Amino acid sequence: MQPFRFGQWMRLALVGLLAGELGSGGGCNVPSNWSGPGHAGSLPPGLAGINLALIAGLIGVLVITAFVLGIVLMYISSVMRFILFDSVLAKECHIRDGWSRRQGPAWRYFLWKLLYTLVMFGTLIVLVGIPVGFAFAVGWFNDPKQHLLPLILGGIALFFAVVAFTITMAVIYVLTKDFVVPQMALENIGTMEGWRRLWPMMKAEKGGYAGYVGMKIVLAIGASIILGIVGMILVLIILIPVAGVVVGAVFAGKAAGLGWTAGTITLAVVAGCVLLAFFFLLTSLVSVPAIVFFPAYSIYFFAARYPALKAVLYPAPPLPQVPPQAAPPPYEPPPLPPTPEPIG
Repeated sequence: MQPFRFGQWMRLALVGLLAGELGSGGGCNVPSNWSGPGHAGSLPPGLAGINLALIAGLIGVLVITAFVLGIVLMYISSVMRFILFDSVLAKECHIRDGWSRRQGPAWRYFLWKLLYTLVMFGTLIVLVGIPVGFAFAVGWFNDPKQHLLPLILGGIALFFAVVAFTITMAVIYVLTKDFVVPQMALENIGTMEGWRRLWPMMKAEKGGYAGYVGMKIVLAIGASIILGIVGMILVLIILIPVAGVVVGAVFAGKAAGLGWTAGTITLAVVAGCVLLAFFFLLTSLVSVPAIVFFPAYSIYFFAARYPALKAVLYPAPPLPQVPPQAAPPPYEPPPLPPTPEPIG
């Protein structure tokens, strides 16, 4: 049994986090109160004195920053997907070597993900916008009580259409990262070419691939439950004390006369992002077994159907070495018979 290697564990946690093996989400909202018709809006007492134009400018900067950061992280995750694939195959994680070696296929995968994202959100906008626009055009929202039946039936149909489309897109994404990425990594082909090769395999074995997707859903649900429990424990152990320190710092700053300015708001946003990143890193550290298991599961499943991956996963044993044979002695002609003596 090999000894525990914390360096490898840490690298796998970072690669899994950046490759998107852990799901995350969040959101925030800014409440506002209105005193009534004809009165200006009032902020909560703790936020009194804040320049609303400053807040709007900061929100705009945050939106642009989040968009740019999202594109950068999408590219990083594309490279890390190939590094994770290599790490599972080699049972060794080397981030620097993988980063320099996998730029070509990672760039093609990144372009596919950009196209995938545009198609998904564009289709959702059309899918939701057309029925809602039709309902507005015919006046169903002007007097909804008179149009309850079409609104309810249309809402149910729209809900199931959105769910079906979302599930379809999720399955396409999972199949791409599980079965197209290995082809891109081993044969240096594009994403579309990988799908062109994958599609006949899936049609020839519909039951096997359907079973794979179903089993992966079950395993993902189980892993999500376990990781959710782990996340709650981390919140109780780490984030609650840190939140107490933050609240204490806010009250101390208020007592010292500090207000919400561009500097303090920026500092609070940066501190929150650092704390969130630290929480995700801790979660990925305890999730390394799952980070390794799911790519390994897809690799071993696909290896039985993809000869190039099978050859890497199960390399042929080396041929037995035949010991060298001694060279035969040089040919020597047989000795000549003795010359008979003369008679007489």
